[in-house]
Amino acid sequence: MSIKITGVGSYIPAIVEKNSDFQKHEFLYEDGSTFNQPNTVIIEKFKAITGIAERRYTPSELNNSDIAYLAAVKAIEDANVDPEELDYLIVAHNYGDVLHGDMQSDTVPSLATRVKHKLRIKNPKCVAYDVLFGCPGWIEAVIQANAFIKSGIAKKCLVIGSETLSRVVDKHDRDSMIYSDGAGATVIEATEEKGGILAHESATYSFEEANFIFFGKSNNREIEDPRRYIKMHGRKIYEFALSHVPGAMKSCLEKSGKSITDVKKILIHQANEKMDEAIIKRFYRLFHTPTPEGIMPMSIDKLGNSSVATIPTLLDLILKGNMKGQDLQKGDVAIFASVGAGMNINAIVYEF
Repeated sequence: MSIKITGVGSYIPAIVEKNSDFQKHEFLYEDGSTFNQPNTVIIEKFKAITGIAERRYTPSELNNSDIAYLAAVKAIEDANVDPEELDYLIVAHNYGDVLHGDMQSDTVPSLATRVKHKLRIKNPKCVAYDVLFGCPGWIEAVIQANAFIKSGIAKKCLVIGSETLSRVVDKHDRDSMIYSDGAGATVIEATEEKGGILAHESATYSFEEANFIFFGKSNNREIEDPRRYIKMHGRKIYEFALSHVPGAMKSCLEKSGKSITDVKKILIHQANEKMDEAIIKRFYRLFHTPTPEGIMPMSIDKLGNSSVATIPTLLDLILKGNMKGQDLQKGDVAIFASVGAGMNINAIVYEF
């Protein structure tokens, strides 16, 4: 028996927010002081570092649970399974349902319960719950589904990563240009085929790193609105990721029994293009091997950072033939890896 992804689906919002749309924003430092550079320069530097040219925003009438549902429908259809046969429905997110223009996160009932309701699943033994694990949430939920199936208490699981980060950003913070919306879903089953999930690795670093990503006040000190926004210490995150993610990937690969030369693709959380490139280079240096060209498919230039949705969305694009020059065939070995709030890191070695 192996445990494999048998269906994939995604929701990529149609609203495109280009870098040029930030020209009129008033970007401020954390202390409220102004930048001594025009927005054109700020945006150019941002693009050079992150690789982001545009990002996607969810329409005002849809919430996070709605787009999670839309991705789920596609994954269920792709897997050709009966939703009533799902044993677990797990939704990874970080900020719940945030109504457009509102300031409060709504997580009661859970997003997973809301998705199950929208799917009209009657079976009470389909257990629905949420995972909050930062950007690595989808991978961690896949690891949990894998454990349920291995233990024999489940045969089929639906795992979703969904987020509407555009609703928790501070428009006065230049980091607001990083974040995006989207949802990716996967059906995971026990099969008789070879491959599937070969190994996994997870860790939480919180002794000094717990608050590298946090909720804080707007950079505009004149705003009296008590709302809090997603904030981060970018340099600390960059250094943390380079120090810990390559080693986690190496450990995971070694546990899988596969060689570095077996790896066809690395699907890494699309957080920052320069950071991701540095992580992959450092990973291959651990094996004294040059980084293969095209090993790391990237969607961040068009889709931005949609947190838990980036890897399942990327996987859906590749498997459906919607990413030029990228493919995954039966027998190919890939690594999924992520880093995010917590600070959490994880990885999976997977054979298609």
